[in-house]
Order: sequence, then C-alpha cells, then structure tokens
Amino acid sequence: MRKSLPTIDSYSLLFVLKACTQKSCSLEGKQLHALVIKFGFESIIYLQTSLINMYSAACNLVDAHLMFDQMPSRNIVCWTALISAYVENQKPNKALQLFRQMQMDNLEPDQVTVTVALSACADLGALEMGEWIHTYIRRRDGLNADLSLKNALINMYAKCGDIGAARGLFDTLQEKDVTTWTSMIVGHALHGQAEEALKLFSEMNETRKYPMKNKRKNNDYGASSIVPNDVTFIGVLMACSHGGLVEEGQRQFRSMTDEYGIKPRDSHFGCMVDLFCRAGLLEEAHDLILKTPVVQENPVMWRTLLGACSLNGNVELGAQVRNQLLKFEPDQVSDSVALSNIYAAKAMWDKKKVVRDQMKQRRKPGCSSIEVGNAITEFVTADDDHPLSTEIYEVLKHVIVNVKACEYSPQPSSLNEC
Repeated sequence: MRKSLPTIDSYSLLFVLKACTQKSCSLEGKQLHALVIKFGFESIIYLQTSLINMYSAACNLVDAHLMFDQMPSRNIVCWTALISAYVENQKPNKALQLFRQMQMDNLEPDQVTVTVALSACADLGALEMGEWIHTYIRRRDGLNADLSLKNALINMYAKCGDIGAARGLFDTLQEKDVTTWTSMIVGHALHGQAEEALKLFSEMNETRKYPMKNKRKNNDYGASSIVPNDVTFIGVLMACSHGGLVEEGQRQFRSMTDEYGIKPRDSHFGCMVDLFCRAGLLEEAHDLILKTPVVQENPVMWRTLLGACSLNGNVELGAQVRNQLLKFEPDQVSDSVALSNIYAAKAMWDKKKVVRDQMKQRRKPGCSSIEVGNAITEFVTADDDHPLSTEIYEVLKHVIVNVKACEYSPQPSSLNEC
C-alpha cells in the first residue's frame, strides 16, 4: 500500500497497529509509530491509545507510559488503556496508583475502567480498595453495572478472601454466564471448599440439561445453556485436589476431553500432579509427568513433586526429581534445600553435607521485598548499604535472642530451612 499510494490515512495505520497488538509485534509496531509521526498523525487520540495498547502487548511498559505522558489531552479511554497495560503486565499496584491519579485529575471512571481496577485488586488481594470501588459503583448514578463488572466483583471478593461476599453477590444475580459460574467455582476451590465448588459445578451443568428451567429457589440460571470452559475445569480440579478427591478428580479430568472436547493445558496437568501429591500418591504423579511430554519440560511440575517427596520423606524419588530439575534450573537453591531436608529427616548427614556444599558453590544473594504504602523496599542478604542497616541488624539480633530464649528449634523437614 505504501508503494502504490502517495499517502496513507490514519485509519489504515490504526488497523495495522491493531494487528501488531494482536501478534505482539514489537519491531513492526515501532516502525508504525515512526510512520504515525512521519505522516503527522501523532496528535490523533485513537492512534495514541492504540500505540499504548501495542506497547503493552509487547511488554514494553516504558514506551507505553511515555506515549501516555506525551498526550496533550487524555480521555477515559487513554487512562483505561494505560491502567490495563499495567494489570496485564503483572503490575497491579501501579495500576491502582494510576486509577487513583485519574480520579484526582477529576476524570470519572466508566464501567470498563472500574472492571480493570477490580482485576488489579484481585491480583493484589486489596480487599479494602475493592470494597471502596464496590461502594463507588453503588453510589455512582449512570454507571452501567453490566455482567462483566459484576463478574469482576465476584472474582475480586473471592481472590481477596471474602468468599461470603462473593457468594452473596453470585446468588443475587438473575443473569449468569460461564465467567460468573467459573469465578465462583474457582473462588470456592481457592478457599478449600471442595464440596461447595463441585456442587456449584453440578448446578451449572443442569443449565445444559434444562436451559429453560430458570427458577430454582433463589437462583436464576438464566434462559440459555451454560457450557464449562477450560478455566472452569481448573477450578473443578483444584477443588478435587484440596478436598483429597482423587477418583473424582480423575473422572473430571477425563470428562474434559470425552464430554466437552477440551484439550488439557499445563494448568490442568499441574492440578492433577498436585492432586496426586497431596494424596501422597507420588509414583502416580511421577508417572503422569513422564507420560506427558509437555509436562516433562515444566520445572513447576517437578518442583511440586519434589515438595511432596520432602513432606513424605521419599529419598530415592526426591533425588531423581532434583537431578531432573538440575537440567532446567541448576542455580535454583530452593530445590537443593528441599533435597537437603529430605536427607536430614532420614539422618543421612553425609549426603546432606554434600548437597549443602554444592549449594554454597552456586549460591546467589537472597533478596526479599516488602510493600509499605505505595513504596517497595528491597532487602538483600548481608547488605550493609542501607542507611538504617545498623538499626536493622540490631533489631534482628534481638529477634534471634528472643527466639533462642523460647527454645525454638526448627524441624529438619521444614522446606524453609536455610
């Protein structure tokens, strides 16, 4: 098109930008950004917003935020695009900061912005902020509380620990879609309420058998059939895992393919590995990993099994699993700690010492962080550069003295032993 036409309009660039966003094409997206400037379209707000989305899809938050800062005027769509960018790139705290900043700039959020903010609250476990947003929704005249927004509220309450509020809201909804049901099923599963999650899944399936039967006590299933998706089954399998329901979990796992035609993903296999490990069926978990090529290459699956070996004192399998993990992440110290603890629990001190010596050769400085207000503070092992390092070490010294005074002795099987 560039070769055949003397000029390109802004709509042509917009559609190509959207294509770059869908495919996360960073290089081509930057080239289009250059064309936007070259043709003098940099002040067109819908192109600026599309550029924010494009950079976000390419995980380039620096340029996404820079694009936002260069906009002379910003509307609700621009703000929502930037807030979404931080949520989608696992920075929910920054997303909520922007949400508050938008309101300080006297710009009222719409239902899309509020839905995105609730997603950030769910990721952070920020219940108080989520409750404030819910109150804002109730009081704001003209804010269209559509089903997507209600689903976001259920998801927020469930992931922030208030499962009662989530279920209360769920039960009041006359219209429900697969996301509504899935959010509540996953919520019950996350809280270890296996029976409630599976009962709800059964009720959800009743809508397929009786799609027009929409009055059942206080619930209204809606007039259309609801078909579970792959995320629904993650919730179901999590419930089986937390409830120790091995046979039910295996049956549901088979039904994904046999009844619903859903191809299991890594998450589903991970739930099954976790199900076997929690039930102490370590050989079954090991067999599942070995028989599934895509799972064999996932260190998280092996690490789940290693943790179960540590809890169950399985020395032989634990050593095999640790050797497998060395192929993926040889510098992961926590895996060596787990194996060391297995040896310690069995009083195999020589092998424990060998593992510990290997750890010292590859050990990297440990780092932890804590959020206070809106600031993140990082702490590194043996760090003396902090301006309050003297005071910090003095407090730690008193903590250690108090712990010893209480005659506390850590168990050698603890996964957190250092």
